[in-house]
Amino acid sequence: MVLCCLGLVVVLLPSYISKKQSAPDAGLPAITAKVQLISDGLHSPTSVTFPGNGDVWVTEQTGFIRVIKNGKLLTDPLLDLRSKMIKVNGGYEERGLLSIALHPKFKFNKKFYVFYSAPATAGLDHKGVVAEYQLTAKGTVDPNSGRVILSIDEPEGNHNGGCIQFGHDGYLYISSGDGGGQGDKHGEFGNGQNMNTWLGKILRVNINTKAGYLVPKSNPFVGKIGYKPEIWAYGFRNPYRFSFDKLTGQLFAGDVGQDLWEEVNIIKKGANYGWKIVEGTHCYSPATGCDIKGITMPITEYSHKEGISVIGGYVYNGVQLPALKGKYLFADWIGQVYYLKNTGKAWQRGNITLQNIPPNLKVLAFGEDEAGEVYVLTNADIGPANPKGAIYKMVRN
Repeated sequence: MVLCCLGLVVVLLPSYISKKQSAPDAGLPAITAKVQLISDGLHSPTSVTFPGNGDVWVTEQTGFIRVIKNGKLLTDPLLDLRSKMIKVNGGYEERGLLSIALHPKFKFNKKFYVFYSAPATAGLDHKGVVAEYQLTAKGTVDPNSGRVILSIDEPEGNHNGGCIQFGHDGYLYISSGDGGGQGDKHGEFGNGQNMNTWLGKILRVNINTKAGYLVPKSNPFVGKIGYKPEIWAYGFRNPYRFSFDKLTGQLFAGDVGQDLWEEVNIIKKGANYGWKIVEGTHCYSPATGCDIKGITMPITEYSHKEGISVIGGYVYNGVQLPALKGKYLFADWIGQVYYLKNTGKAWQRGNITLQNIPPNLKVLAFGEDEAGEVYVLTNADIGPANPKGAIYKMVRN
């Protein structure tokens, strides 16, 4: 999983790896945390969830949902989605099986949801599919039983978003990138600011219906002509990973930047996060003198002198790492892990140093268990061809 153009990765990756200790905000100390290996031997793990009984489910970008039971990665997957998906290339690739979310009442109805890249009609690269599956009484899943909730046409293979999470309100939130390519080039003026497309948005839907989904009446653009009613917030380039604070319900998202800036946002109902008018807090189109009226600016940004693709994480609500309590954890794809501390006036950024972890790993995603402990999903390669992916739990130093 790589979240920016391949050429940029090839040219800049070596120098970035040598600069993993980036400069934090003044006065914030670096925090050290150990990690515990949960499993390796994974093909580009993109998300993780915890269905109970100590089990761990991990999505592999190549199309499998793998099960870790009693600390062992089982050979047989819970679900094989390859027949539903586009063929995932071994090298640079942003498409694939990108995320999983358990229904809020999973313990009773055994329903869960996935986001994957499926073949599309002529003229499009693929479509992003959100589908519902359900465990049988035997704890298995019929791969042909999936109920498609929503499909998003994607003109290119990158900037897919692909994160799904349930909010405290019980609704399903879905992230979608701007459609790919450089500079939000699709459509008359791009997709991020186009309210008549799902691309470049975070969507909010009610999946508690027998067919498809329902649009909550409380969505901000319901009934507005020329606006997709599913839209919760807009103006994104590639909101690859977002999460809800388990304690407060606040929604955080990392939006992958273009050429210069990476950003983290707090997502609010109906807000515009600026792409492609701005990249981070800086004018992009036009390059100078842009109109920022009505744009909600990120709570933090960092330049491409430090990283290459932001990976959104979680507000820490566990007990293993008291120094991180209430802080937002996130990373850059090249391996640097950060935290954000809310000072009341601003969010300040500090570094997190992980111990007991191999050097130069790429961070693909984070996960959070029911106790609020945080997990880091990594890959030693750029692409998903080899089983060099792993999942680590952050534990007490």
